[in-house]
Amino acid sequence: MPGSPKPSDSDRRPTEIDWRKRAEDAERERDALQRERDQLQRERERLRHQVDHLKRQLDDARRAGFRQAAPFAKPLKRHPKRPGRKAGDAYGPKARRRRPAQVDERYDARLPAQCPSCAGRVVPTGVVRQYQEELPVTRVKVRQFDIQVGHCNHCGRRVQGRHPLQTSDAIGAAAVQLGAQVIALVVVLNKQLGLSFGKIATLLQQLYGLTVTRGGLVHAVRRTARQAHPTYDALCAHVRGSPSVSPDETGWKVAGLLQWLWVYATSDTTVYRIQPGRGFNEAAAVLGADFAGVLIRDGWAPYRQFTAATHQTCLAHLLRRCRLLASDHPRTTFATEVQAILHDAIAVRARHRAGEVSVHGLAVARGQLIRRLAVRLARPSRVPDVERFARHLDREFTAIWSFLFEPTLDATNWRAEHAIRPIVVTRKVCGGNRSWTGADSQQVLASVIRTATQRQLNPHAVLGSMLHARTPHVAADLN
Repeated sequence: MPGSPKPSDSDRRPTEIDWRKRAEDAERERDALQRERDQLQRERERLRHQVDHLKRQLDDARRAGFRQAAPFAKPLKRHPKRPGRKAGDAYGPKARRRRPAQVDERYDARLPAQCPSCAGRVVPTGVVRQYQEELPVTRVKVRQFDIQVGHCNHCGRRVQGRHPLQTSDAIGAAAVQLGAQVIALVVVLNKQLGLSFGKIATLLQQLYGLTVTRGGLVHAVRRTARQAHPTYDALCAHVRGSPSVSPDETGWKVAGLLQWLWVYATSDTTVYRIQPGRGFNEAAAVLGADFAGVLIRDGWAPYRQFTAATHQTCLAHLLRRCRLLASDHPRTTFATEVQAILHDAIAVRARHRAGEVSVHGLAVARGQLIRRLAVRLARPSRVPDVERFARHLDREFTAIWSFLFEPTLDATNWRAEHAIRPIVVTRKVCGGNRSWTGADSQQVLASVIRTATQRQLNPHAVLGSMLHARTPHVAADLN
């Protein structure tokens, strides 16, 4: 139309070409954002894997520190203090060896005729006494048994006599045998002190002139285990009927394959059992699935399947996790608050045992502690490690307080930890057993020795009485 104004660029409608250009620009921008997002996703995954790897390394380093071969080794200081106790009041109680009640030999230590310094005449002024405890010089005692042999007039069966000091009826090629005291010493050195059969053979040869092969020692140990089997079964039955048991488990190799060595400890009995697995069936093999006593154990999940039992979870394990979380995540207060609650619980029980807190006071304090922990668990944390620990505490909540309901219970599974410690030392020396026959000897004899020590019995005497028996039976001292 003549005289009408020309439309500006802003008023002009976009054409198809403009729409296509805008779409292409948007698509390029979307592709760039997609590539950036994929790159950030890959970087996030890389960092996540790196964090997981570093966490595993940290956990491995911590576990290695707990089970290192020299756990008490410390780095040398540049300027160490003088070793030994300090003089004065800080010295502590002074102690010395007791004088022996019996003296077997007496010797006179006479004065020299002249002084060793100036060659002057020495005048006696008195007599003082010194005592020396020494091992006797011994040699192997060889016994000969003249065994009478006969037959029964009724059935014609061959019969031979047996002396109470004999350990076997074998004759012929096996007529030369080791005595009960020698075998008991070998068993204690191997199963309790962790010496290898080669070292034991060297020790016997150097001290007593007794020559024996490692294979001979293995056969002697196996024969002792067969004699001790009824006693071992009786110990398992005793643990199964005990009012409280502390179980634990650790790795153990048999024939080069990883197995599990279980320990079940009470106040006067300890039973070891080497089994292929680490689940509920293995735990119930000794305790029984219907065990109705008190289980003082760590937080391993299969223990919670003993539904008929009363549970006490180990507070030492929980406190250790609190310390690690407080060190790894210092900005969250969850671990330190839980740690304070558990310390207060232990302190209250200690005061009750000392007579400072009454039964009513213990019940009031117990209710307050339970409420404190429940309130803290109701406020979860966003830190994954802390959330995981909080879920564990929630699962174990009822098992945390059993020692406050029954103050005679242990708050930790220290009995099982102490019982498993010598086995771990033995594992460092031998690495396990070469066969299941050796594993059976290990669990039977280690249980007998540990139980005898708990009951303040001499393991040598207990093993000796088993070896002198004609047929395997339950030891009277361990029944």
